[in-house]
Amino acid sequence: MPVPMADANAWATAMNNLGMPPLGLGTQTLMTDYDPNLGMMADYTSMNPLMPGLGLVPDIPVIKEIIHCKSCTLFPPNPNLPPPATRDRPPGCKTIFVGGLPENSTEQTIDEIFGPCGGIIAIRKSKKNFCHIRFAEEFTVDKALYLSGYRIRMGSSTDKKDSGRLHVDFAQARDDLYEWECYQRMLAREERHRRKIEEDLMRPPSPPPIVHYSDHECSLLGDKIKEDGQFAEAVRVLLTWLERGEVNRRNANNFYSMIQASNSHIRRLMSEKAQHEKEMEEAKERFKTALSTTLAQFEQIVSVFQAASKQKAWDHFTKAQRKNLDVWRKQAQEIRNLQNEQLMGIRQEKEMEMSDDDMEDHPHSKHPEDSAVSQAEALKEENDSLRCQLDAYRNEVELLKQEQNNNQPARSEEDNTHSQQLSFLQQALQGMQTQLIKMQEELRRREAELEKSLEEKQQMNKEVQTLKEGLQNLQSQKNTEKTQVEPTVVTCSQEKEAPTERSLQSPVQSEREALLVGIMSTFLHVHPFGASLEYICSYLQRLDSKISTGEVEALLSRLPCTFRQELTGVGASLEKRWNFCGFQGIRSL
Repeated sequence: MPVPMADANAWATAMNNLGMPPLGLGTQTLMTDYDPNLGMMADYTSMNPLMPGLGLVPDIPVIKEIIHCKSCTLFPPNPNLPPPATRDRPPGCKTIFVGGLPENSTEQTIDEIFGPCGGIIAIRKSKKNFCHIRFAEEFTVDKALYLSGYRIRMGSSTDKKDSGRLHVDFAQARDDLYEWECYQRMLAREERHRRKIEEDLMRPPSPPPIVHYSDHECSLLGDKIKEDGQFAEAVRVLLTWLERGEVNRRNANNFYSMIQASNSHIRRLMSEKAQHEKEMEEAKERFKTALSTTLAQFEQIVSVFQAASKQKAWDHFTKAQRKNLDVWRKQAQEIRNLQNEQLMGIRQEKEMEMSDDDMEDHPHSKHPEDSAVSQAEALKEENDSLRCQLDAYRNEVELLKQEQNNNQPARSEEDNTHSQQLSFLQQALQGMQTQLIKMQEELRRREAELEKSLEEKQQMNKEVQTLKEGLQNLQSQKNTEKTQVEPTVVTCSQEKEAPTERSLQSPVQSEREALLVGIMSTFLHVHPFGASLEYICSYLQRLDSKISTGEVEALLSRLPCTFRQELTGVGASLEKRWNFCGFQGIRSL
């Protein structure tokens, strides 16, 4: 864009402040005596802040100058005024809002002003003094914001319609947001694709596919199962065929032969296991023999040092030699003690394995009381054996103490070995004592459990006896009730012949019962289909809460000519109801 300068000195001063040679847009020199060392950035060619691809540096103050276009002129704002305010930049913004345009401005004028900033896609001008400009790239929006605050004048006219003040700001457009979202989705797709490629590279290779069943493959697989090297792969294929459901009546014999071959592999595995165990036992024995030999040689070496430490030979060595002998003797003793501890640990492990085998060989009793008794007896026997071992260890400790007291004069290596053996025996003795205490506690607990189980058994026997006696009593009571029950039949003729006896034996014995009979008769007369005993009692208890169900039932049963009980309903809805039959019963009296 041609930018003719009204004042060449002002443009040169601005370029000097920016550290650039003050050249015109046509590469003509504006200052002949320009010193490049005075600027901030030397050796730069001529550049325009509105040139495409140039980003302004915000930290360096930029002096805005007059810009001349074909149909208008832009005058810079006052540098002392604050920069124009702008809204927050929308994501992917390529559209700007331009306000303060002259009324006589056209799209050609707008293109002349903002065209040098970058490629313009569309200009949407309003009838009022503003428009929207959409650029092709995002960075051109920053260049367009540089023109915010400039005063514009159309040509040389001073008319108000030909002048205005530009206000450039970010604008939010759907197209910009859509393109930005598409770009973000593209980046997300690329990221997912990159991660997928990395995961595929890091993923272990998949196993080879399993072939489908056929007679040829079946024969090959049967041969592979019989070979030790290919057994694992062949069994995996056989398992896959079985899970797929390849078995049918036609090939059942082939699958049976393959399964039989797999089963025969168990014998090979057991023989290999036995061979490995045998080799392990032989290696243990060889190691034990070698360790014993090494320990014997260490004992010989230690005895050599002990003989050299005696006064007969010790006095003939020099001081340095004695020092070396002491060091060597201590090292030999330490190594000998370590080897001895290792050998004792191997023996203890073997004894523990033998004791575990003995515990597994004991048969388990079926009855809980017999098993408890047998366990108690086993604990007693183990307790006795532990006591015997404890006594033996005590005797050995006492003998060692006596030998130590007898050989007191010289503190030699024998004393050290005896003291070490004594400490080992004391530790073993303490371990045996703790084990003995635990076994005694276990024995007491088992005895308490046995006593408790015996008491529970006796209690259960007593309860069974009481239940038997109660059953017998119930049977005897039932027999006596059967003999005492006698049916009483009262006929109507007997009642007519003995009216005086009925009057003497009246079912209503008190005035309270007479009131109850009257109330119940009225209640049942209102209920022609009858009412249950609970319903009648609930009604009477509203009048008197002391009335009981048994009393009402006894009173109803004593008056068969007044109240009658009937069964109503079918199946699960079967129910007993009382009805008032006084009008029918008066005729039978």
